[in-house]
Amino acid sequence: MRNSFQLAPLRASSIDIHPNAKWAQNGVTVAGGSGQGHGLNQLDFPCGLYVDDDQTIYVADNNNHRIVEWKYGASSGQVVAGGRGYGNAVHQLCNPEDVIVDKERDSLIICDSQNGRVVRWPRRNGISRETIISNIFCRGLTMDENGSFYVADAGKHEVRRYRIDDTEGTVVAGGNGQGNRLDQLDSPLHVFVDRHHSVYVSDNGNHRVMEWEEGAQQGIVVAGGQGEGNSLKQLSRLQGIVVDQLGTVYVADCVNPQITRWPKGAKQGSVIAGGNGQGGLSNQFYSPMGLSFDRHGNLYVVDSWNHRVQKFNIEQTKIK
Repeated sequence: MRNSFQLAPLRASSIDIHPNAKWAQNGVTVAGGSGQGHGLNQLDFPCGLYVDDDQTIYVADNNNHRIVEWKYGASSGQVVAGGRGYGNAVHQLCNPEDVIVDKERDSLIICDSQNGRVVRWPRRNGISRETIISNIFCRGLTMDENGSFYVADAGKHEVRRYRIDDTEGTVVAGGNGQGNRLDQLDSPLHVFVDRHHSVYVSDNGNHRVMEWEEGAQQGIVVAGGQGEGNSLKQLSRLQGIVVDQLGTVYVADCVNPQITRWPKGAKQGSVIAGGNGQGGLSNQFYSPMGLSFDRHGNLYVVDSWNHRVQKFNIEQTKIK
């Protein structure tokens, strides 16, 4: 029986994050960082990630067509799905974009993007791999506490919720064609679901984050939406998103390249990591994509073209 309550939504922090919280400006490399390649200490254009309770990281290693598990403090990873060349056989992946862990079934759920499918792989040495959704251009996915998972379909410009053993799904965001109306999306990439089952979508082509409350017919803009640009009111080809307990939205601003924080109701964001130009220094990114907190409030960023995952430790906030 799945628990009806969870400490935090997927990729969110288990602790309450203070509105004025800060993170270290220099990231620590916790996966990859040994150049572009296919060695176990390397990544090649990683995209999405999932951080487990013990700070084990699962990375969608896109150009290596594999999912890699990196234990906390490890200098190399372990292939846990794919890694047998690109292809559409049951034991292969083709440019996976995202991955999450279904703890109830002890399995990985993977956006096998170029194969147009979502697949389930056993997390521990199993062989019972299965396709659970077909004919979908999956770019990002998440799960709620009931075991329903949510998939961003960039081809159909919608997000669908799939309950257990449901192969059709229900549209919960978009689904009205490609466009910039409040009931439309344009190439949605990442998705986040909060405790109230509100769905947050990185609406990439519209350079905005949309929130769709459960059952809503249209969304509201909660970050960006002022056209593409580099001002603090704008976003440019955004990727990963996470929302904290106060409704603050954290966004991987891919082109600019930085992580910005948008408090609930804010008309502009503030930079919390990066923002120092494109590069490979510890305070820089080159196309940040996947985004997640661990349960302690530390921030993890997939730094795609630097072929690494960076961890930014949360600093203790003194409350006067």
